[in-house]
Amino acid sequence: MSKKGIYQLTNAQLEAIIGDETNLIANLSNASALLFENLPDINWAGFYLYEAETDELVLGPFQGKVACIRIKNGKGVCGTAFAKNESVVVDNVHDFPGHIACDAKSQSEIVIPLMKNGKTIGVLDVDAPITNRFDEIDRGYLEDFVLILLANSSI
Repeated sequence: MSKKGIYQLTNAQLEAIIGDETNLIANLSNASALLFENLPDINWAGFYLYEAETDELVLGPFQGKVACIRIKNGKGVCGTAFAKNESVVVDNVHDFPGHIACDAKSQSEIVIPLMKNGKTIGVLDVDAPITNRFDEIDRGYLEDFVLILLANSSI
């Protein structure tokens, strides 16, 4: 199946799984599992949620090896995507200034901000054990994935 086909199927599956469910944690949990199972050549898929009291992203539901629990706003790929409120694609994490290595096997990364009601609440983070894994196709479909995910989720 083509990359576009995989994403079209994944996004359709997400819509079917979530249905009318509004619980954010339940939806994030199933979403991370769905990405981890469907996307080839990845080694981590999950979420970091913003904690205003500490100005940090805190680990949320994920699939993969254990991960960093807290990331300062503006630090690493996740913190940068959150602070700028824009998706970030990194072809080689070793070339990204200030990259936070939670898993030394990760070589490339994509991070998509989670926006709900005009407020950024966290990020979707997907890592791969190969360089140059993510491109504009990934970015577009993962941005759509996040829109589907948050459409019914309560915050």
